[in-house]
Amino acid sequence: MCRSILIAVSLVALAACGGHPSADAAKTAAATQPAPVRQKTVFDDQLKALDKAKAVEKQLQENKAKQDKAIEDQGG
Repeated sequence: MCRSILIAVSLVALAACGGHPSADAAKTAAATQPAPVRQKTVFDDQLKALDKAKAVEKQLQENKAKQDKAIEDQGG
């Protein structure tokens, strides 16, 4: 039991000593690497349908906003 605790404490201490890369280094690395190419999955058709539905919903909301504005401008 005592040995397990000693090993666990040692592992935690070693993990805590690990250095983290600086924020500047991470930004430079992210800027130099191109965006990863999205792999085709079995969900692509469903994702496309969701994207299309979101686009349609956005268009409907824009049309409703225009119609509401037109009604307000007419004094309704």
